[in-house]
Amino acid sequence: MSLPPIRSGTLYGVGLGPGEPDYMTLRAARVIADADIIAFFAKRGRPGHARTIAAELIGAGRREMPLIYPMTTEMPADSDAYRTSLAAFYEESVATLVAELCRGASVAVLCEGDPFFYGSFMHLWRRLYGRWPVEVVPGVTGMSGGWTRAAAPITWGDDILTVLPATLPEEALATRLAATDAAVIMKLGRHLPKVRRALETAGIADRAIYVERATMADERIMPLTALAGDDAPYFAMVIVPGEGRRP
Repeated sequence: MSLPPIRSGTLYGVGLGPGEPDYMTLRAARVIADADIIAFFAKRGRPGHARTIAAELIGAGRREMPLIYPMTTEMPADSDAYRTSLAAFYEESVATLVAELCRGASVAVLCEGDPFFYGSFMHLWRRLYGRWPVEVVPGVTGMSGGWTRAAAPITWGDDILTVLPATLPEEALATRLAATDAAVIMKLGRHLPKVRRALETAGIADRAIYVERATMADERIMPLTALAGDDAPYFAMVIVPGEGRRP
């Protein structure tokens, strides 16, 4: 089956999968190879995780557009200052992208995992969809890569899966974990101690699996109970496989 052509003046949100470049789709590789401009989110002074995943597909001489996040780590995520800072960043990014689209350039925005799953690209899409041609290239999610690499089928029979951001309050995490059959807790980072306590409260800590940088060269996978310390990177998650019907 032939793939659709890359169109001028189109914005592409390109899902790259969980980290290992081989998990990219053919469509993702095609868009990266043919787009006029390669854009990606990054922190100042760093190449950006998505850019690193796609590095093998970006040859010398390509035009690149880093979208540099503002420094927001010192602000509470639910604060007005945090929202205002990020909103201004996305508006500025959209203006930069629109200027290129107006010139007829095709722009591929690189996205870890799937663009529509906790992805920064969604904030660009929300501002541009319906105003400009936008194509989203789906990707393998990080959590899918995580439970696969952990050899942990996540749902059996009629199991219900709940996906939770670790940024939720501890009580909310515990309540939702106690009410589900299987779970994935994303965005772990500094929230690891809170997540441990919530899992204990929900009575499922013994089933929890810690997955760090799934499919990448520095991947770490172990029972959460075997993990020492309270530090975890952002690209870490906890998965709790379901125990449903198994013929």
